Amino acid sequence: MRLRTFLAKDMREALASVRSEMGDDAVIIASEKAKGGGILVRAAVDEPEAIERALTPDEPVTELEKAIETAPPSLEDAFRGGLMKRLRGAPQAAQTPKAPFSRAELLTVLRGHRLPDNLAHDFAKTAENSGLKDMTLALASALDRRMKTQPIDISKTAALLLVGPNGVGKTAIAAKIAAHARLSHRHVLLIATDTEGAGALARLEAFAGHLKIKVEIAETAEALAKIVAQCREDNALAIIDTAGFDPRNPRARTAFSALAMIEGVEALGIVSACGDAEEIAETVSAIQMLGAQRLVVTQMDMARRFGALAAASCSGLGLAHVTRSPFVAGGLETLTPLSLARALLEARNPDQGSTQ
Repeated sequence: MRLRTFLAKDMREALASVRSEMGDDAVIIASEKAKGGGILVRAAVDEPEAIERALTPDEPVTELEKAIETAPPSLEDAFRGGLMKRLRGAPQAAQTPKAPFSRAELLTVLRGHRLPDNLAHDFAKTAENSGLKDMTLALASALDRRMKTQPIDISKTAALLLVGPNGVGKTAIAAKIAAHARLSHRHVLLIATDTEGAGALARLEAFAGHLKIKVEIAETAEALAKIVAQCREDNALAIIDTAGFDPRNPRARTAFSALAMIEGVEALGIVSACGDAEEIAETVSAIQMLGAQRLVVTQMDMARRFGALAAASCSGLGLAHVTRSPFVAGGLETLTPLSLARALLEARNPDQGSTQ
């Protein structure tokens, strides 16, 4: 197992460095903002011998496990821990802010991201009532009241059923989760339920070959239930890739409900940060009707406006992760109220170009 840390000006440059120096098999296991600007990224890559050792239950603690256990919290996590306690309490005297709060300016920013008016006004009012004079902290306080962050716990999850519309990156998310499971020394099985979609099975098999894991095919709910039950006996993580569909369609939703009701299966919603915020909010609400309790938002790297991201993040479902890259090495990131506030405010004029 090789570990390396990269310093770059942004995530896109960091990913390029990781792929250039460590290859396509490398997976990002941690990222944080650097004090002097830019981003610090820690990446890992399994050597063939290390992969075999990782899959042996009785093997001693590896270098990667030690690194994960002893790694200090990211700057975002350390800062957020104390910050959110203060945001939820009585406002405190603060230093002169760099970006003073302005309700009118905040509304302009949120509308620029195409956030629905009712949600934009709710955020602006809550931010103003927080009493915080810094724009970023005030918006983070408002987001914190509506947003739930619930990352996937690879060690405890039994089976994940990925559900969402076509083209949002469900298969790539399946591969990303599988890669994290591999690094956590968890047996993992990819399960395909879409055997008719053009290239769907081939793409999943390509990811599986890249990660050196197996793919099973389940064409019926009964077949899927048997595979999932076997995975539970083997303490293996089952990741179930499905065909894209419109969750708002009652008939399509009913067809998928049989899969979501299988014992031990958790429905995980997958939606894209690209698109209309109200459409995404409706889609997330429909996914929730399938029993999903959290979701992943993809394609942040492709979105200029983050209204859809904000709407999905504050939909009532727990936000598990976001992604900024279609590559497996891009990994899964955790979005907090503070980092979402920064993303919204740093792209103050989304109509004038992308900030990525």
